[in-house]
Amino acid sequence: MLEIKQVTKQYGNHVALNKVSFVIPKGSVFGLLGPNGAGKTSLLRIINQITGPDSGEVLLNGEHLNPAHTRRIGYLPEERGLYKKMEVGEQALYLAQLKGLSRSEAISRLKSWFERLEMKSWWNKKIDELSKGMQQKVQFIVTVVHEPDLLVLDEPFTGFDPVNAELIKDELLRLRNQGTTILLSTHRMESVEELCSHIVMINRAHKILEGPVKEIRSAFRKNLYRIDYRGSGIVIPESQSDRFLITEDRFESDHRMALVKLDNGADANSLIQCLIPQVELLAFHEVLPGINEIFIQSVTGKPTDHE
Repeated sequence: MLEIKQVTKQYGNHVALNKVSFVIPKGSVFGLLGPNGAGKTSLLRIINQITGPDSGEVLLNGEHLNPAHTRRIGYLPEERGLYKKMEVGEQALYLAQLKGLSRSEAISRLKSWFERLEMKSWWNKKIDELSKGMQQKVQFIVTVVHEPDLLVLDEPFTGFDPVNAELIKDELLRLRNQGTTILLSTHRMESVEELCSHIVMINRAHKILEGPVKEIRSAFRKNLYRIDYRGSGIVIPESQSDRFLITEDRFESDHRMALVKLDNGADANSLIQCLIPQVELLAFHEVLPGINEIFIQSVTGKPTDHE
């Protein structure tokens, strides 16, 4: 869908992007991650043709990015901008028509979205009467109303309470299921876990990580297993002490929970064989690191929990 090829961008002596390359699959929710100042916003502005790369190229559906693609892209920037004294419906209609919709088509689509997001009563309100979260809903609608092929969202959940954040997440998944490709830039790693099938991580202008979320989590696995059990505790025999390391063992409501790390070629089956004579197993599964943990480790180079 979207291909970033060796994109470099420099502002004076500051290199914002250094030969960054990755591909966003069609119909995916793709996470663009990185610490503040990593180069994410510079890349989003290039994709939306606000600025251009110093070198490299961006391809949309195999074509070099050009002004004609603007109407096939929906962009919600982190910096919000609505005309405070305009009425909500009037503003939404104006912005929808800028995206190429006729007045009648714009009204029809907007009314549908306003109803979907529980905003029917807001049409005649002024923007400055709305809370930050309500204004964010308006901006989300005008970003998607023209049914773009590519949706670019920079911190889209800012200002939302948990209920409305969940509502927007549901709408993003619905749009994805209808074929929209979504590029999501956010610091909310729980949203990445819930929504993204693929991620790329940028740090100090360079790409440091890319791929499907499942494969990345598996690549960062730590051979750590969670055991829920009933019994007085787990005892690792002296002969197995170099293979099984208990990092945690505690009470949890009506049972105990332990975390055990495998080392020196030990596998899950051998751990289970060690446990069966001692305890009543209730649950047993591998603990894979979350995106937040991977983010911290990749950016800082320091190991995290249970290391």
